[in-house]
Amino acid sequence: MATQTQPRFELKLGPATREAFGRALVEVGRENRDVVVCDADLSKSTMTSYFAKEFPERFFECGIAESNMVAIAGGLAYAGKIPFVSSFSAFVMNKGFEQLRVVVAYPNNNVKVVGTHSGISIGEDGPSQMSVEEIALACSLPGFLVFSPADEVSMKAIVHLATAHVGPVFIRAGRVKAPLIYAPEQKFEIGKSIQLTNGKDVTIVATGLLVAEALRATENLGTFGISARVLDFHTIKPLDTDAIAKASKETGAIVVAEEHLIDGGLGVRVAQAAATSHPCPMEFVGLTSYAESGTPDELLDKYGMRASSIVEAVKRVVARKN
Repeated sequence: MATQTQPRFELKLGPATREAFGRALVEVGRENRDVVVCDADLSKSTMTSYFAKEFPERFFECGIAESNMVAIAGGLAYAGKIPFVSSFSAFVMNKGFEQLRVVVAYPNNNVKVVGTHSGISIGEDGPSQMSVEEIALACSLPGFLVFSPADEVSMKAIVHLATAHVGPVFIRAGRVKAPLIYAPEQKFEIGKSIQLTNGKDVTIVATGLLVAEALRATENLGTFGISARVLDFHTIKPLDTDAIAKASKETGAIVVAEEHLIDGGLGVRVAQAAATSHPCPMEFVGLTSYAESGTPDELLDKYGMRASSIVEAVKRVVARKN
């Protein structure tokens, strides 16, 4: 069941979640000498460079060879290490998928995979480097835990949780600065969403950058007399099915918002959970195609990754419910 917290509604910009990942990686490296890191020639972008500077003997530069990097991490895990492998999500998940399947998922190996520069907010690098399928790919791998943190605080907590967990993990990270949702003392649990606002008319299930947009949407929804509950699903697998059942029963309508393709993303998993517990009208805010090159703000605006799109989806689903 979702745990409740008081959000920081000022939503000041904090560091990118990739930056928070790099800082947290150093923290877990100091706490556990078995933590090692593999990178694919992108350490200054993935922020594993922080770990490499402090623990050069535990950092392995694998070059532009993502499949080999994953296989090396599998070997390190068999040797008792806790390997974090990192690259852009588009590279580590797509190019490394066969090895993730055979060397990590099939033997349930203790490898932690971090995909940075996820979603279309990578911006000007263009669609070849925009990962909008990786949540679906990661969730398809048996045994994997899948995380999509919304801000610096949640990313740091999830890196610590992933380190302590024995088994394969995928963590999604972004390039752009992320609004601060949580106070530093916020607690996180694997598979437990966090309720950020109360609401009786509709539930907005959001993840990653779209959590902040969901909170912004609630301010506008009040002008239409709509009371919205917001849930942050920082854990996509295992899914908080109790929170979904409770939300669908109590509010009778759900909108899912994610910076990912609608096909195979969080929305599909939420709909599956609702269908087995308490079906209700649903709407989905997400991508239906690949994007293009542009600034992060231009792309998020054009492809409907803003509070305004969530507001319109809420209005549709509430009308259907009524």
